[in-house]
Amino acid sequence: LITHCKRLKEITLFYGRRQRQSRAQSVAVLGAPFSKGQKKRGVEHGPKVIRDAGLMERLSNFDFSVHDFGDLNFQHLEEDEPYMDVKFPRTVGAANKKLSGAVRNAVSAGHTLLMLGGDHSLAIGSVSGHAQHCPDLCLIWVDAHADINTPMTSPSGNLHGQPVAFMLKELQDKMPDIPGFSWTKPFLSSRDLVYIGLRDVDPGEYQFLKSLGIQYFTMRDIDRLGIQRVMEVTFDHLLARKQRPIHLSFDIDAFDPSLAPATGTPVNGGLTYREGIYIAEEIHNTGLLSVMDLVEVNPDLGASPEAVEATATLAVDVIASSLGQTREGAHTSMDEIPPGKNDTELRL
Repeated sequence: LITHCKRLKEITLFYGRRQRQSRAQSVAVLGAPFSKGQKKRGVEHGPKVIRDAGLMERLSNFDFSVHDFGDLNFQHLEEDEPYMDVKFPRTVGAANKKLSGAVRNAVSAGHTLLMLGGDHSLAIGSVSGHAQHCPDLCLIWVDAHADINTPMTSPSGNLHGQPVAFMLKELQDKMPDIPGFSWTKPFLSSRDLVYIGLRDVDPGEYQFLKSLGIQYFTMRDIDRLGIQRVMEVTFDHLLARKQRPIHLSFDIDAFDPSLAPATGTPVNGGLTYREGIYIAEEIHNTGLLSVMDLVEVNPDLGASPEAVEATATLAVDVIASSLGQTREGAHTSMDEIPPGKNDTELRL
């Protein structure tokens, strides 16, 4: 017990130091309306419904400058036959190459980047583009799914379930040369990745998580430990050696479907509103967030306009919390409190 308390105190002190780091001075918003990483139509409209839910208005309440880079335009190749059962490999590869360059340019220009998806296959381009400018980054993957299948282990062949496998150096010998992806090579070590919210993991993915020693937290772990402890261990794992940029890749299906129904692969028993917002708040408090993905909002899958609005508004809440909104509200800085009438009279 004494050892545990001592370690907890060390983490708390370290965590407190990180809270005093610099915050975002400039945020760039980039839409990636893309759906070919999976088979359900509608997720390409995710960026629009997130914007329509008041994203830019919410971000205008902060002290940092906001730059809207609009949406990327992606080509869908007419001849794109499956490769080893991988669906639309050339189309997905080309889209991610384009996204990678856009992310690299935004980060190198000094912006904290917000990428609005689209399906989660886009993380291949988003994280790789980030890594080109920040090769020492670490990755926090908030999702119901591990998305670490290879073409040989994937039950569906959909690339939105495979992006992490493209990134990890330890899986280089497990990945075939897929058409459309010659532009990217593995760039991330398994020790630089943490999963939060897992509850639907395929057999091959489970084997990778265990054999590579990847740090992950299932929903059972969150129930058992509590979300505060989960975040403490996450930061201790990723940042204890050195402070470095954080890439947050947040799939809206990490939340329970009762909160985020308009998504393609919902799984019961997900994050509560408070748990999801707490994750975002704590990542903001490190001062190290560099790029954030918010993906898999699919308005075509909402049973009603209210379901779509609830999902999109939740996405905006997560984004705002990751960029500094607290549950006391997002406040602009005030150099001094205006005097009351009596104070003015006293000075006169």
